[in-house]
Amino acid sequence: MFTTVELPVWALVLMGVLAAVTAASHLLFPSVRWFFRRRAERVVARLNTKLARPIQPFKLARRHDMIQNVLYDPDVIRAVNAYADEKGIPDNVAFETAQRYAREIVPSFSASVYFGLGTKLARWLSRSLYRVRVVNARGNAMAAIDPEATVVFIINHRSNMDYVLVTYLAARDSALSYAVGEWARVWPLRPLIKMMGGYFIRRKSLSPLYRRILARYVQLSTREGVTQAVFPEGGLSRTGALGKPKLGLISYIVDGFDPNATRDVVFVPVGLNYDRVLEDRVLVAAAEDKSARFRFRIVPVFRYVGRHLWQRLTGKFHRLGFAAVAFGEPLSLKQFLAEGAAQSTEALGEELMARVGRVVPILPVPLVCQLLETAGGKLARAELETQFAQEVARFRASGLELCMPTEAGGVSVERAVKEALRMLEVRALIRVDAGQITVTDKAPEAITYYASSLQHFDAT
Repeated sequence: MFTTVELPVWALVLMGVLAAVTAASHLLFPSVRWFFRRRAERVVARLNTKLARPIQPFKLARRHDMIQNVLYDPDVIRAVNAYADEKGIPDNVAFETAQRYAREIVPSFSASVYFGLGTKLARWLSRSLYRVRVVNARGNAMAAIDPEATVVFIINHRSNMDYVLVTYLAARDSALSYAVGEWARVWPLRPLIKMMGGYFIRRKSLSPLYRRILARYVQLSTREGVTQAVFPEGGLSRTGALGKPKLGLISYIVDGFDPNATRDVVFVPVGLNYDRVLEDRVLVAAAEDKSARFRFRIVPVFRYVGRHLWQRLTGKFHRLGFAAVAFGEPLSLKQFLAEGAAQSTEALGEELMARVGRVVPILPVPLVCQLLETAGGKLARAELETQFAQEVARFRASGLELCMPTEAGGVSVERAVKEALRMLEVRALIRVDAGQITVTDKAPEAITYYASSLQHFDAT
Protein backbone atom coordinates (compact mmCIF):
# COMPACT_ATOMS: atom_id res chain seq x y z
CA MET A 1 0.00 0.00 0.00
CA PHE A 2 2.85 2.37 0.78
CA THR A 3 5.10 1.18 -2.02
CA THR A 4 6.53 3.94 -4.19
CA VAL A 5 5.07 4.06 -7.70
CA GLU A 6 7.01 5.67 -10.51
CA LEU A 7 5.15 7.54 -13.24
CA PRO A 8 6.38 9.36 -16.34
CA VAL A 9 6.06 13.13 -16.18
CA TRP A 10 3.46 13.25 -19.00
CA ALA A 11 1.19 10.85 -17.07
CA LEU A 12 1.48 12.97 -13.94
CA VAL A 13 0.65 16.14 -15.88
CA LEU A 14 -2.33 14.44 -17.52
CA MET A 15 -3.66 13.29 -14.16
CA GLY A 16 -3.27 16.79 -12.79
CA VAL A 17 -5.16 18.33 -15.71
CA LEU A 18 -8.01 15.80 -15.37
CA ALA A 19 -8.22 16.45 -11.64
CA ALA A 20 -8.32 20.22 -12.22
CA VAL A 21 -11.06 19.90 -14.84
CA THR A 22 -13.12 17.67 -12.56
CA ALA A 23 -12.75 20.06 -9.64
CA ALA A 24 -13.62 23.06 -11.81
CA SER A 25 -16.72 21.37 -13.24
CA HIS A 26 -18.02 20.75 -9.70
CA LEU A 27 -16.85 23.92 -7.95
CA LEU A 28 -16.07 26.70 -10.43
CA PHE A 29 -18.02 26.10 -13.64
CA PRO A 30 -21.52 26.18 -12.07
CA SER A 31 -20.84 29.59 -10.56
CA VAL A 32 -19.31 30.84 -13.80
CA ARG A 33 -22.33 29.64 -15.76
CA TRP A 34 -24.62 31.26 -13.21
CA PHE A 35 -22.69 34.56 -13.45
CA PHE A 36 -22.90 34.71 -17.24
CA ARG A 37 -26.54 33.61 -17.28
CA ARG A 38 -27.48 36.41 -14.85
CA ARG A 39 -25.59 38.86 -17.01
CA ALA A 40 -27.37 37.57 -20.14
CA GLU A 41 -30.76 37.91 -18.41
CA ARG A 42 -30.04 41.56 -17.62
CA VAL A 43 -29.03 42.17 -21.27
CA VAL A 44 -32.28 40.58 -22.48
CA ALA A 45 -34.34 42.61 -19.99
CA ARG A 46 -32.85 45.83 -21.39
CA LEU A 47 -33.38 44.67 -24.99
CA ASN A 48 -37.02 43.77 -24.36
CA THR A 49 -37.77 47.36 -23.36
CA LYS A 50 -36.65 48.49 -26.84
CA LEU A 51 -38.04 45.71 -29.04
CA ALA A 52 -41.52 45.88 -30.53
CA ARG A 53 -41.83 42.14 -29.91
CA PRO A 54 -39.86 41.04 -26.83
CA ILE A 55 -37.73 37.92 -26.91
CA GLN A 56 -39.88 35.05 -25.65
CA PRO A 57 -38.76 32.89 -22.68
CA PHE A 58 -38.85 29.77 -24.87
CA LYS A 59 -36.11 31.24 -27.07
CA LEU A 60 -34.01 31.94 -23.98
CA ALA A 61 -34.46 28.53 -22.37
CA ARG A 62 -31.43 26.32 -21.99
CA ARG A 63 -30.79 24.29 -25.10
CA HIS A 64 -30.79 21.07 -23.08
CA ASP A 65 -34.27 21.87 -21.75
CA MET A 66 -35.62 22.62 -25.23
CA ILE A 67 -34.21 19.33 -26.52
CA GLN A 68 -35.89 17.46 -23.68
CA ASN A 69 -39.22 19.21 -24.36
CA VAL A 70 -39.05 18.08 -27.96
CA LEU A 71 -37.91 14.51 -27.26
CA TYR A 72 -40.48 13.71 -24.59
CA ASP A 73 -43.45 14.97 -26.54
CA PRO A 74 -46.01 12.11 -26.85
CA ASP A 75 -46.05 12.35 -30.66
CA VAL A 76 -42.26 12.14 -30.79
CA ILE A 77 -42.22 9.14 -28.44
CA ARG A 78 -44.73 7.37 -30.69
CA ALA A 79 -42.55 8.20 -33.70
CA VAL A 80 -39.51 6.74 -31.89
CA ASN A 81 -41.39 3.52 -31.18
CA ALA A 82 -42.57 3.31 -34.79
CA TYR A 83 -39.00 3.90 -36.01
CA ALA A 84 -37.70 1.13 -33.73
CA ASP A 85 -40.33 -1.31 -35.04
CA GLU A 86 -39.61 -0.36 -38.65
CA LYS A 87 -35.83 -0.78 -38.32
CA GLY A 88 -36.01 -3.79 -35.98
CA ILE A 89 -33.86 -2.09 -33.34
CA PRO A 90 -34.29 -1.57 -29.57
CA ASP A 91 -36.23 1.50 -28.44
CA ASN A 92 -33.20 2.98 -26.69
CA VAL A 93 -31.18 2.83 -29.92
CA ALA A 94 -34.01 4.56 -31.78
CA PHE A 95 -34.16 7.17 -29.01
CA GLU A 96 -30.44 7.89 -29.52
CA THR A 97 -31.20 8.62 -33.18
CA ALA A 98 -33.97 10.98 -32.07
CA GLN A 99 -31.54 12.72 -29.71
CA ARG A 100 -29.09 13.22 -32.56
CA TYR A 101 -31.81 14.75 -34.72
CA ALA A 102 -32.99 17.04 -31.90
CA ARG A 103 -29.45 18.26 -31.15
CA GLU A 104 -29.00 18.96 -34.85
CA ILE A 105 -32.21 21.01 -35.07
CA VAL A 106 -32.53 22.91 -31.80
CA PRO A 107 -30.50 26.17 -31.77
CA SER A 108 -28.50 27.64 -28.89
CA PHE A 109 -29.69 31.24 -29.07
CA SER A 110 -27.51 33.96 -27.56
CA ALA A 111 -29.02 37.44 -27.30
CA SER A 112 -25.53 38.91 -26.87
CA VAL A 113 -24.28 37.32 -30.08
CA TYR A 114 -27.48 38.17 -32.00
CA PHE A 115 -27.70 41.84 -31.05
CA GLY A 116 -24.08 42.47 -30.10
CA LEU A 117 -22.45 40.91 -33.15
CA GLY A 118 -24.99 39.52 -35.62
CA THR A 119 -27.19 42.55 -36.25
CA LYS A 120 -24.24 44.94 -36.36
CA LEU A 121 -22.40 42.72 -38.83
CA ALA A 122 -25.59 42.34 -40.88
CA ARG A 123 -26.07 46.11 -40.93
CA TRP A 124 -22.49 46.76 -42.03
CA LEU A 125 -22.51 44.07 -44.71
CA SER A 126 -25.91 45.05 -46.12
CA ARG A 127 -25.14 48.76 -46.32
CA SER A 128 -21.59 48.29 -47.62
CA LEU A 129 -22.74 46.11 -50.53
CA TYR A 130 -26.11 47.65 -51.41
CA ARG A 131 -28.30 50.69 -51.23
CA VAL A 132 -30.82 49.17 -48.83
CA ARG A 133 -34.36 50.44 -49.14
CA VAL A 134 -37.58 49.53 -47.34
CA VAL A 135 -40.12 50.38 -50.03
CA ASN A 136 -43.28 49.77 -48.03
CA ALA A 137 -43.06 49.12 -44.30
CA ARG A 138 -46.86 48.98 -43.79
CA GLY A 139 -46.40 50.55 -40.38
CA ASN A 140 -50.12 50.77 -39.61
CA ALA A 141 -50.78 47.14 -40.54
CA MET A 142 -47.82 45.93 -38.50
CA ALA A 143 -48.82 48.03 -35.50
CA ALA A 144 -52.32 46.54 -35.65
CA ILE A 145 -51.03 43.00 -35.09
CA ASP A 146 -51.83 41.67 -31.62
CA PRO A 147 -48.65 42.00 -29.48
CA GLU A 148 -49.27 38.47 -28.16
CA ALA A 149 -49.54 36.92 -31.64
CA THR A 150 -46.77 34.85 -33.18
CA VAL A 151 -45.45 36.67 -36.25
CA VAL A 152 -44.16 34.56 -39.13
CA PHE A 153 -42.48 36.45 -41.97
CA ILE A 154 -43.02 34.71 -45.33
CA ILE A 155 -40.17 35.70 -47.67
CA ASN A 156 -39.17 34.93 -51.25
CA HIS A 157 -35.65 33.48 -51.48
CA ARG A 158 -33.37 35.32 -53.90
CA SER A 159 -29.94 35.13 -52.28
CA ASN A 160 -28.12 33.97 -49.19
CA MET A 161 -27.93 37.68 -48.44
CA ASP A 162 -31.64 37.36 -47.56
CA TYR A 163 -30.70 36.10 -44.10
CA VAL A 164 -28.35 39.01 -43.55
CA LEU A 165 -30.74 41.63 -44.92
CA VAL A 166 -33.76 40.41 -42.96
CA THR A 167 -31.74 40.16 -39.74
CA TYR A 168 -30.62 43.75 -40.16
CA LEU A 169 -34.06 45.14 -40.99
CA ALA A 170 -35.85 43.22 -38.21
CA ALA A 171 -33.32 44.12 -35.52
CA ARG A 172 -35.49 46.92 -34.10
CA ASP A 173 -38.54 44.70 -33.79
CA SER A 174 -37.47 41.26 -32.63
CA ALA A 175 -34.98 38.41 -32.83
CA LEU A 176 -35.84 36.08 -35.71
CA SER A 177 -35.72 32.32 -35.79
CA TYR A 178 -35.21 30.89 -39.26
CA ALA A 179 -34.47 27.59 -40.99
CA VAL A 180 -31.15 27.12 -42.78
CA GLY A 181 -30.26 24.40 -45.27
CA GLU A 182 -27.57 21.77 -44.81
CA TRP A 183 -25.07 23.79 -46.88
CA ALA A 184 -24.28 25.94 -43.82
CA ARG A 185 -23.52 23.06 -41.45
CA VAL A 186 -19.79 23.81 -41.57
CA TRP A 187 -17.39 25.69 -39.37
CA PRO A 188 -17.51 28.63 -38.66
CA LEU A 189 -21.08 29.09 -39.88
CA ARG A 190 -22.67 26.29 -37.86
CA PRO A 191 -22.02 27.59 -34.30
CA LEU A 192 -22.66 31.19 -35.35
CA ILE A 193 -26.01 30.39 -36.99
CA LYS A 194 -27.14 28.37 -33.99
CA MET A 195 -26.27 31.23 -31.63
CA MET A 196 -28.21 33.55 -33.96
CA GLY A 197 -31.30 31.40 -33.41
CA GLY A 198 -31.21 29.56 -36.74
CA TYR A 199 -31.95 25.86 -36.97
CA PHE A 200 -30.72 23.47 -39.63
CA ILE A 201 -33.09 21.31 -41.62
CA ARG A 202 -32.59 18.41 -44.00
CA ARG A 203 -34.87 19.55 -46.77
CA LYS A 204 -34.92 16.18 -48.53
CA SER A 205 -35.13 13.91 -45.50
CA LEU A 206 -37.86 11.28 -45.84
CA SER A 207 -37.49 9.91 -42.30
CA PRO A 208 -40.84 10.17 -40.44
CA LEU A 209 -38.92 10.38 -37.16
CA TYR A 210 -36.85 13.34 -38.35
CA ARG A 211 -39.91 15.13 -39.73
CA ARG A 212 -41.81 14.60 -36.48
CA ILE A 213 -38.98 16.07 -34.38
CA LEU A 214 -38.64 19.05 -36.71
CA ALA A 215 -42.40 19.58 -36.70
CA ARG A 216 -42.54 19.48 -32.92
CA TYR A 217 -39.76 22.06 -32.55
CA VAL A 218 -41.47 24.41 -35.02
CA GLN A 219 -44.82 23.94 -33.28
CA LEU A 220 -43.38 24.61 -29.82
CA SER A 221 -41.65 27.76 -31.08
CA THR A 222 -44.86 28.98 -32.70
CA ARG A 223 -46.98 28.19 -29.65
CA GLU A 224 -44.58 30.12 -27.41
CA GLY A 225 -44.66 33.24 -29.61
CA VAL A 226 -41.20 33.08 -31.19
CA THR A 227 -40.98 35.39 -34.22
CA GLN A 228 -39.95 33.37 -37.27
CA ALA A 229 -38.83 33.86 -40.85
CA VAL A 230 -39.81 31.23 -43.42
CA PHE A 231 -38.65 30.92 -47.03
CA PRO A 232 -41.49 28.83 -48.48
CA GLU A 233 -39.77 28.23 -51.84
CA GLY A 234 -37.51 25.82 -49.95
CA GLY A 235 -34.30 27.08 -51.53
CA LEU A 236 -32.77 29.77 -53.68
CA SER A 237 -34.54 30.52 -56.94
CA ARG A 238 -32.27 29.14 -59.63
CA THR A 239 -34.19 30.76 -62.47
CA GLY A 240 -34.80 34.11 -60.79
CA ALA A 241 -38.56 33.59 -60.94
CA LEU A 242 -40.85 33.38 -57.95
CA GLY A 243 -41.26 29.69 -57.11
CA LYS A 244 -44.17 27.64 -55.89
CA PRO A 245 -44.45 27.17 -52.12
CA LYS A 246 -43.18 24.03 -50.47
CA LEU A 247 -45.50 23.55 -47.56
CA GLY A 248 -43.30 21.72 -45.04
CA LEU A 249 -42.80 24.36 -42.35
CA ILE A 250 -46.14 26.05 -43.06
CA SER A 251 -47.97 22.73 -42.66
CA TYR A 252 -46.21 22.12 -39.33
CA ILE A 253 -47.43 25.50 -38.10
CA VAL A 254 -50.99 24.85 -39.29
CA ASP A 255 -51.10 21.29 -37.88
CA GLY A 256 -49.97 22.48 -34.46
CA PHE A 257 -52.30 25.49 -34.34
CA ASP A 258 -55.30 25.50 -32.04
CA PRO A 259 -57.99 27.86 -33.40
CA ASN A 260 -59.37 28.18 -29.87
CA ALA A 261 -56.04 29.24 -28.40
CA THR A 262 -55.52 32.79 -27.20
CA ARG A 263 -52.36 33.29 -29.24
CA ASP A 264 -52.94 33.83 -32.96
CA VAL A 265 -50.41 33.24 -35.74
CA VAL A 266 -50.02 36.14 -38.17
CA PHE A 267 -48.17 35.65 -41.45
CA VAL A 268 -46.46 38.77 -42.84
CA PRO A 269 -45.53 38.54 -46.56
CA VAL A 270 -42.14 40.06 -47.43
CA GLY A 271 -40.86 40.66 -50.95
CA LEU A 272 -37.12 40.95 -51.66
CA ASN A 273 -35.28 41.89 -54.82
CA TYR A 274 -31.74 42.86 -55.80
CA ASP A 275 -30.08 44.72 -58.64
CA ARG A 276 -27.26 42.21 -58.26
CA VAL A 277 -27.49 38.77 -56.66
CA LEU A 278 -24.06 37.76 -55.39
CA GLU A 279 -24.37 34.12 -56.42
CA ASP A 280 -26.25 34.69 -59.69
CA ARG A 281 -23.72 32.85 -61.88
CA VAL A 282 -23.80 29.80 -59.60
CA LEU A 283 -27.60 29.76 -59.65
CA VAL A 284 -27.81 30.21 -63.42
CA ALA A 285 -25.33 27.38 -63.96
CA ALA A 286 -27.38 25.10 -61.68
CA ALA A 287 -30.76 26.03 -63.18
CA GLU A 288 -30.81 23.05 -65.56
CA ASP A 289 -29.29 20.60 -63.09
CA LYS A 290 -32.00 19.74 -60.55
CA SER A 291 -29.61 17.51 -58.60
CA ALA A 292 -26.98 20.21 -58.12
CA ARG A 293 -26.25 20.93 -54.48
CA PHE A 294 -24.75 24.06 -53.05
CA ARG A 295 -21.91 23.66 -50.59
CA PHE A 296 -20.26 26.34 -48.52
CA ARG A 297 -16.62 26.76 -49.49
CA ILE A 298 -14.47 29.10 -47.47
CA VAL A 299 -11.82 29.75 -50.16
CA PRO A 300 -14.15 31.57 -52.62
CA VAL A 301 -15.46 33.63 -49.69
CA PHE A 302 -11.96 34.75 -48.70
CA ARG A 303 -11.18 35.45 -52.35
CA TYR A 304 -14.28 37.61 -52.72
CA VAL A 305 -13.63 39.46 -49.45
CA GLY A 306 -10.04 40.12 -50.47
CA ARG A 307 -11.10 41.48 -53.87
CA HIS A 308 -13.79 43.57 -52.19
CA LEU A 309 -11.32 45.10 -49.72
CA TRP A 310 -8.81 45.81 -52.49
CA GLN A 311 -11.46 47.61 -54.55
CA ARG A 312 -12.38 49.71 -51.52
CA LEU A 313 -8.77 50.60 -50.79
CA THR A 314 -8.18 51.63 -54.41
CA GLY A 315 -11.47 53.53 -54.66
CA LYS A 316 -12.78 51.27 -57.47
CA PHE A 317 -15.67 49.75 -55.57
CA HIS A 318 -19.23 50.63 -56.48
CA ARG A 319 -22.14 49.29 -54.48
CA LEU A 320 -24.21 46.61 -56.17
CA GLY A 321 -27.29 48.70 -56.74
CA PHE A 322 -30.47 48.41 -54.70
CA ALA A 323 -31.44 45.72 -52.23
CA ALA A 324 -35.12 46.44 -51.67
CA VAL A 325 -37.68 45.08 -49.23
CA ALA A 326 -41.45 45.55 -49.15
CA PHE A 327 -44.03 44.22 -46.69
CA GLY A 328 -47.39 42.83 -47.75
CA GLU A 329 -50.78 42.66 -46.05
CA PRO A 330 -50.62 40.44 -42.91
CA LEU A 331 -52.79 37.32 -42.80
CA SER A 332 -54.25 35.94 -39.56
CA LEU A 333 -54.24 32.14 -39.44
CA LYS A 334 -57.19 32.13 -37.05
CA GLN A 335 -59.21 34.31 -39.41
CA PHE A 336 -58.15 32.30 -42.47
CA LEU A 337 -59.29 29.01 -40.92
CA ALA A 338 -62.53 30.57 -39.67
CA GLU A 339 -63.53 31.59 -43.19
CA GLY A 340 -64.52 28.01 -44.07
CA ALA A 341 -63.86 24.34 -43.51
CA ALA A 342 -62.62 24.04 -47.09
CA GLN A 343 -59.52 26.08 -46.31
CA SER A 344 -56.40 23.94 -46.67
CA THR A 345 -52.67 24.27 -46.21
CA GLU A 346 -52.30 24.34 -50.00
CA ALA A 347 -54.73 27.24 -50.25
CA LEU A 348 -52.86 29.04 -47.47
CA GLY A 349 -49.52 28.54 -49.23
CA GLU A 350 -50.89 29.84 -52.52
CA GLU A 351 -52.42 32.88 -50.86
CA LEU A 352 -49.20 33.70 -49.00
CA MET A 353 -47.04 33.39 -52.12
CA ALA A 354 -49.51 35.54 -54.06
CA ARG A 355 -49.20 38.23 -51.40
CA VAL A 356 -45.41 37.94 -51.48
CA GLY A 357 -45.42 38.22 -55.28
CA ARG A 358 -47.48 41.41 -55.19
CA VAL A 359 -44.84 43.19 -53.08
CA VAL A 360 -41.63 42.02 -54.77
CA PRO A 361 -39.93 45.38 -55.49
CA ILE A 362 -39.37 46.40 -59.11
CA LEU A 363 -35.76 47.58 -59.53
CA PRO A 364 -33.81 49.19 -62.41
CA VAL A 365 -31.62 46.22 -63.40
CA PRO A 366 -34.43 43.61 -63.53
CA LEU A 367 -36.66 45.99 -65.49
CA VAL A 368 -33.93 46.84 -68.01
CA CYS A 369 -33.17 43.11 -68.41
CA GLN A 370 -36.86 42.38 -69.00
CA LEU A 371 -37.07 45.05 -71.71
CA LEU A 372 -33.88 43.83 -73.41
CA GLU A 373 -35.10 40.24 -73.41
CA THR A 374 -38.50 41.23 -74.79
CA ALA A 375 -36.72 43.12 -77.59
CA GLY A 376 -34.66 40.07 -78.52
CA GLY A 377 -31.41 41.26 -76.97
CA LYS A 378 -30.98 44.48 -78.96
CA LEU A 379 -32.53 47.88 -78.33
CA ALA A 380 -31.73 51.53 -78.94
CA ARG A 381 -31.02 53.44 -75.75
CA ALA A 382 -33.62 56.11 -76.47
CA GLU A 383 -36.24 53.44 -77.06
CA LEU A 384 -35.16 51.68 -73.87
CA GLU A 385 -35.68 54.84 -71.84
CA THR A 386 -39.10 55.39 -73.41
CA GLN A 387 -40.25 51.85 -72.67
CA PHE A 388 -38.73 52.01 -69.18
CA ALA A 389 -40.76 55.15 -68.38
CA GLN A 390 -43.93 53.52 -69.74
CA GLU A 391 -43.42 50.41 -67.61
CA VAL A 392 -42.74 52.47 -64.48
CA ALA A 393 -45.97 54.37 -65.05
CA ARG A 394 -47.89 51.13 -65.63
CA PHE A 395 -46.52 49.47 -62.50
CA ARG A 396 -47.20 52.55 -60.42
CA ALA A 397 -50.80 52.73 -61.70
CA SER A 398 -51.22 49.07 -60.67
CA GLY A 399 -50.14 49.88 -57.12
CA LEU A 400 -46.97 47.79 -57.28
CA GLU A 401 -43.81 48.49 -55.30
CA LEU A 402 -41.06 50.37 -57.16
CA CYS A 403 -37.58 51.21 -55.99
CA MET A 404 -35.92 53.68 -58.35
CA PRO A 405 -33.47 56.59 -58.17
CA THR A 406 -35.36 59.83 -57.64
CA GLU A 407 -34.70 63.46 -58.39
CA ALA A 408 -36.89 66.37 -57.28
CA GLY A 409 -39.41 63.96 -55.76
CA GLY A 410 -39.94 61.86 -58.90
CA VAL A 411 -38.40 58.83 -60.56
CA SER A 412 -35.39 59.72 -62.69
CA VAL A 413 -35.73 57.39 -65.68
CA GLU A 414 -32.49 58.57 -67.24
CA ARG A 415 -30.50 57.96 -64.05
CA ALA A 416 -32.15 54.57 -63.42
CA VAL A 417 -31.35 53.35 -66.92
CA LYS A 418 -27.83 54.76 -66.77
CA GLU A 419 -27.02 52.99 -63.50
CA ALA A 420 -28.55 49.70 -64.65
CA LEU A 421 -26.62 49.78 -67.95
CA ARG A 422 -23.39 50.57 -66.13
CA MET A 423 -23.80 47.55 -63.84
CA LEU A 424 -24.52 45.24 -66.77
CA GLU A 425 -21.76 46.68 -68.96
CA VAL A 426 -19.11 46.34 -66.23
CA ARG A 427 -19.90 42.62 -66.11
CA ALA A 428 -19.73 42.42 -69.94
CA LEU A 429 -23.35 41.23 -70.10
CA ILE A 430 -24.21 43.99 -72.58
CA ARG A 431 -22.38 46.15 -75.09
CA VAL A 432 -23.28 49.81 -75.66
CA ASP A 433 -22.18 51.16 -79.01
CA ALA A 434 -23.41 54.38 -80.65
CA GLY A 435 -26.62 54.41 -78.66
CA GLN A 436 -27.36 50.76 -79.42
CA ILE A 437 -27.53 48.24 -76.58
CA THR A 438 -26.79 44.60 -77.37
CA VAL A 439 -26.78 41.58 -75.08
CA THR A 440 -23.39 39.84 -75.41
CA ASP A 441 -22.72 36.12 -75.74
CA LYS A 442 -20.91 36.00 -72.40
CA ALA A 443 -23.92 35.11 -70.26
CA PRO A 444 -27.28 35.91 -71.89
CA GLU A 445 -28.91 33.57 -69.37
CA ALA A 446 -28.00 36.10 -66.66
CA ILE A 447 -30.18 38.69 -68.40
CA THR A 448 -33.04 36.15 -68.37
CA TYR A 449 -32.37 35.42 -64.69
CA TYR A 450 -32.91 39.05 -63.63
CA ALA A 451 -35.83 39.57 -66.00
CA SER A 452 -37.55 36.51 -64.51
CA SER A 453 -37.82 38.18 -61.10
CA LEU A 454 -40.61 40.32 -62.62
CA GLN A 455 -42.32 37.76 -64.83
CA HIS A 456 -45.06 36.96 -62.30
CA PHE A 457 -46.39 40.51 -62.74
CA ASP A 458 -47.15 39.72 -66.39
CA ALA A 459 -49.18 36.69 -65.32
CA THR A 460 -51.49 38.70 -63.07
